[in-house]
Amino acid sequence: MKDLLRTADLSRADVDLLLSTAADFAVHPLMANTALANRTVAIYMTKPSTRTRLASESAVAHLGGTPIFIRGDDLQLGRGETISDTAKIISEFASALIVRTYAQSDVDELGRSSSIPVINALTDDDHPTQLLADWITIHEKFGKDIAGRKFVYLGDGNNMSHAWLIMGAIMGAHVVTATPAGKWAPNADVVAKAREIAKTSGATIEVFHDPEVASQGASVLYTDVWMSMGDPEAERAEKMKVLQPFAVTSELMKLTEKDSIFMHCLPAHRGEEVSAEVIDGPRSVVWREAHHRRTTIQALLYHLVRGEIKGR
Repeated sequence: MKDLLRTADLSRADVDLLLSTAADFAVHPLMANTALANRTVAIYMTKPSTRTRLASESAVAHLGGTPIFIRGDDLQLGRGETISDTAKIISEFASALIVRTYAQSDVDELGRSSSIPVINALTDDDHPTQLLADWITIHEKFGKDIAGRKFVYLGDGNNMSHAWLIMGAIMGAHVVTATPAGKWAPNADVVAKAREIAKTSGATIEVFHDPEVASQGASVLYTDVWMSMGDPEAERAEKMKVLQPFAVTSELMKLTEKDSIFMHCLPAHRGEEVSAEVIDGPRSVVWREAHHRRTTIQALLYHLVRGEIKGR
């Protein structure tokens, strides 16, 4: 597999390999510090970023490469050059391309037209690099034996809910989303894809619209901001009202297992999707998740450039 364009592209063997290497990079960040020696990696972002930019640039540097950061208005795409032409040009100068943007179709086209690995570092549909960071954090907390555990996402049925369902299905986990019904529920095609994967992985996929029912006995409560970049501002008041019951509070955490953890991809809005006492409390692992954005992107670059990710 040349690229990582969607979470669903990964096999369980791919994820296991990536998480194992990421765990090694967490302990020995410079153990492969010549893997990208004298090579460059382009990092193209049309959405603002804190964790993804820092993780990507440091991952490239730890592998001995040089990151080239490109803002959305730095390229000729805004003046009519095609995505295909842009991909071909970047391929002449870089050994890999990391992309954080809006449309999944743009990332798909970059993958088709480039001769180098392309990594989806976030689109409106998916967020595979975040889920790798999430799952190495889950393994650190609970180990690899997750039998009997339930992993719950609460809130907006957005790209994070999609990636959560798909990666959980790949991992053979009991994964749940709890969102409002209707337009802020996960995409039905994504749910169907997760259930298709679950048929062979042994995963359990559940979609609820009641946060208390979903949270009962959970090992993880996960959430994301309620207003994502690009969401229509005109929908803010309605969306905030509908999502308010899905906020992760201490009361909701009391319904979970005694060793449960709270997770969030960040940035967080305290007092909206999560209370301050939860995200800043002893069960929160959000800073460890953020740390693993670097280790997992580093593992992705290392194995994709070497042609070692096989795909589904």
